[in-house]
Formats: sequence, structure tokens, C-alpha cells
Amino acid sequence: MSTTSHGSHRTTPPKDPAPTAEAPAAPGRVGTPDDEHGPRIEALDALLTAQRRRISAYALSRAAPAGESGRSGRPLRPASAADPSARQLLDALPLVTLTVTPLLDERGRARDFLYTGRNAAARAHADRIVPPGTLPPWTGPVPLFERFPGLADTPVPRMLAEAHRTGRVQGPEPVEWSLAAPDGTVMRMSHEVRVAPCGDLLLLIWERGQHSRTARAAQRLVRVCWAEWNLGDGTVETSLGLRSVLGLPPDHPLPGLVDLGRMLAPDSLERFQQAVHDVLLRERVTECDLRVVQPRERIVHFVAEPVQPDGGPVWTLRAVLHDVTEERYSRALAEQAVREARAQRERADTLVDVAERLRDAVVPRFPAELARYGVEAAAVYRPEARTARVGGDWYKTRMLPSGQVLIALGDARGHGLDAVTLMAKLRYALAGLAFTGRPVEELTAWLNEVACDDGDESTATAVIARFHRDRSLLRWTCAGHPCPLLVRGSDVTLLDPPPGGPGMPLGVLPGEHYTAGQTLMGPGDVVLLYSDGLIERRGSDLDRDGGRLLRTARAAARDGIPPGSAALDAYVQRLVDRLTGPHTEDDATVLAFRRVA
Repeated sequence: MSTTSHGSHRTTPPKDPAPTAEAPAAPGRVGTPDDEHGPRIEALDALLTAQRRRISAYALSRAAPAGESGRSGRPLRPASAADPSARQLLDALPLVTLTVTPLLDERGRARDFLYTGRNAAARAHADRIVPPGTLPPWTGPVPLFERFPGLADTPVPRMLAEAHRTGRVQGPEPVEWSLAAPDGTVMRMSHEVRVAPCGDLLLLIWERGQHSRTARAAQRLVRVCWAEWNLGDGTVETSLGLRSVLGLPPDHPLPGLVDLGRMLAPDSLERFQQAVHDVLLRERVTECDLRVVQPRERIVHFVAEPVQPDGGPVWTLRAVLHDVTEERYSRALAEQAVREARAQRERADTLVDVAERLRDAVVPRFPAELARYGVEAAAVYRPEARTARVGGDWYKTRMLPSGQVLIALGDARGHGLDAVTLMAKLRYALAGLAFTGRPVEELTAWLNEVACDDGDESTATAVIARFHRDRSLLRWTCAGHPCPLLVRGSDVTLLDPPPGGPGMPLGVLPGEHYTAGQTLMGPGDVVLLYSDGLIERRGSDLDRDGGRLLRTARAAARDGIPPGSAALDAYVQRLVDRLTGPHTEDDATVLAFRRVA
């Protein structure tokens, strides 16, 4: 392996007698065994072999016949026989170049280095960036580190010594040093430096900036690299980041195209083979994602283009490889999260739909015969606004065989299907129990047993009432629920709790006993039953909430409630709108019951 400029690497495989494709992976080479890929590796190998033959045929067709000196067959001669001087050659170099002569000890080792000259590019560079007076006037050869003391603590001494010892080019290496200006300003000098042997001299070649280091840093930070697979001679030339992008050890041989194919998952090998085919035979740019599974799994985005002479076959496949493992996995996780959220939303929508259908099935339609019995009813249900979740609020009005009217409103714990299911159980249980004709105290106690038998989570609050038409008497119980309101004309009052206070919520303790309160209802009187979601607000207290309810109910009934079920319904709507607004924090339900005559 040899290192070329700009931080690239180049490998040249052993020469074969005939133009064959890449050899199979050697023992210990990273790659998936061929039997896991089957015919695709063979097809890729055959594709590269065929392309190499086309390249060889093209090269032979372009070669000049033996004995010819040019296309015309006439002997060629140089335009000028004059040899340029060493100074002219040095000045022709576009890079800043200093000439350095090693000073040798008796063993032939360099003990110091003499700065002996510079080319035109170096003179122009110094004039451009070095303030006048910073360096002493040039009077002839001088020790390099005496003229530039800032270089003594940089890689330059080592590079000079190594170039003299080995006769090989050193670098490029980044060099940072300083130069003091006459005004005391310290100038930061940043260069990429190479040292090249040239006869008895050493050429110290400068390039301002640190392009190789910057390029390597950029490639490392964004995990990107480039590579050129030269099909004519089998060489591979890459940037320094190829091994890192592919997850190979730093000393691993650079992979050929077949080697790269062996590193891929079978599905990616199919895409890779198609990409190579498109570049070599269709002569077009192509790109795809490749899943590398050896030596460890990663996703590499591969963009390749053909490189070819005019009219000739594709000689080189040039590619940019980008490690997109984190991006693809993050995208996959995000897409999975979106799918899960969508599925969860669909499940939630399904549950809401089922709950709403169940609620619609159990929400009462006030029977027309209520008016014949001299009573009216109206109700408003407002679900929680933030999630539009169906909750456990429920209500019931029903004519009983005895001529009495059952009136109830409750709030089952929670939201969603569980709350609606519990609400339906309690509502239907109450409807059946009411036909026994037993007092509301016993109905409430029985309903508590139903809730207790349903499980620890099946709790609810409720107000259960029966209107005795013959006595104009409303008897009601309270199971952990807010007490009803009585609207009489334009006045609104809160009914006192039953003797002994409100009972426990339903489903908390079995064997609970409840007491009933009694209220006489005159013609036009309205009793309002409501759930706590109508008044409770986060951070508020019950007394303040109850006071706001009374004030709002009085304001809504300031001129009384006109007769008729439509007027009663309008009053309830107005009351709920004023108390909840467009954004309710919980389910809000109001049931209004009016004695007409």
C-alpha cells in the first residue's frame, strides 16, 4: 500500500497473467461466505471480469503499432533542446517550496539543516502574509531553525530527518507554528507540510491551511468517504474514511467490489449488483442503501458514477459512501412510533365509538307520557373537551306502575368503555329494582351491593329520587353525590342533605345504609340534578364552586322558566354553557325535572 496526496489510500493487487476478476476472499478476510450469497457473487465476479476484458480490448485498439513515433509515423523531436536551470524548475512549482541542505555528521546522519533558498511562490507568499521587518534580510544560507525558530517544536525536524534517511516523501502533515511581528503581534501560521528528497537537497513544501486534516475531520464527523475501483488494473484508491465507514479495522486491506459484495446482506447484495451493472453497462449514476453485516451491521448509502474515456468503456467506478446507520435507525424508530401511535389512536377511536354507541343505546329518551302525568324532563350531557372521551355520567327518568316517577343521575368512575359499561350496569339495575316499589333508601342500598359485587374499581356516585304525584313529594337519596337544586320561580336554592348527611359512594362498602330527604314540589317547580363535572375546577374548592353554581342558575332563571319542554331544555342548555364554556375539564351532565300541574 502507498499513500497518495489529499489523504487517500491506494492498493494494487498482484498482477495476474490474464485479466481475471477479483480473487475470492482470503482466509481471515472480512466477508460473508460465498455459499450464503450463491450465484449473485458469481454474477458480480463475471460482470467485473467481462468489463476488464472490454477495457483490455479498448486499450489494445488504441495502442500505436510498434516502430511508430507518432500518429503520423514521422519522427518527433522536442520543441527546444535547451535544458532549464534548477532555479527555473523550482520557480515553476506552484507550491511554496524551500530548499534545505542536510548538514551531516561523520556517520552521514543529518545533525542540522541549512535553509538555502526558496522559489517564486515562496517569495510571493512571504510578501503577502509576513509583515516587513519580521524576518532578517536574506544574506545567504542559514540554519533553518535559526531563521524560523518556531518550526523547531513541530513535526518538521522529524520529517526532514526521515526524508533524508529513507529517501521517501514525508507528509502531508499539519504544522502549527508562530512568528513574532515587529509590533509584538504573534502570527499563527498553519500549513500542511511535505518533505521530498531531490538529489542532495530536501524540498520543504508548504500549503497554507490544513486541507487534509479538515477533509479527514469532515469525513469523520459526517461518516462519509469516497472510493475509486479501477477495473483496468484492479487498484483501489480511497479516502482515509473508507474503513471507518465500512466498520473495518485500520490495517485491513482495502476491499474490492467483490469483497464489498461479500460484506452485504443478501437483499443488499442484489441491489449492489444491480448498481454496479447500471454504472458499468448503462453508464449512469445510481444510488442505493446497503446493509453491511460483516464485520458488524450498519447501513451505508452508496452513490456511484462511471468514469470513462471518450468513446471507451467504463474504466473506473467512483463512489461516495455515507454511513447512515443512525439516521436510518432513527427514521425507522420514528416511523414505528408513528405506526404505533396511529394504531393506538385507531384503537382509542374504536373504543370511543363503541362507548358512544353504548351510551346512545342507554341514554334515555324521555317518554311522551310524562306530559300526561303532569311532569317534564330535560337533560344535557357535555363530554370532556380535551379528549372528547366518553365518561360515566348517566341519568334516568321512568314512569313506574304505581304512578310514581323514578328520577336518577349518577357518575361512574373513569372514562371510556369501562366507565360506560359500569354506567349501563347501574342504570339497568336501577330500572329493574325500581319496579319492586321499595323506598328509594332500599333501592340505593341494593344498587350499592350491585356495584360492590362488580369489583373494587366499580365505584360511582348517584342521586336517586322518586316523585310521588299524589302527594307532590320528592323523596331522594344521595350516595356521595352533590345535592340537587330547587328552582322556584326566579329563586334557586340548594336542597339540604338527607338526615345523617350524604351516604357513601356506590361500590365502596357493602351493607351501607342510606337515608332519604324530602321536598314538596309545587306547580312549575324544577329540581336540577347534576354531575360534579359541571362545577368542579382544578385548583378550586367545593364552596366556591357551589356558590358559582347557585349564582349562575339564578341568573339563568332571572325571569323564570317559561312553560313547555322546549323552554326547560333551553334553560338547561343555557346553564351548562355558562358554567362550562367550550372547554370542560370533566364530563358535565344536568337533568331537570319539572312539575307542571
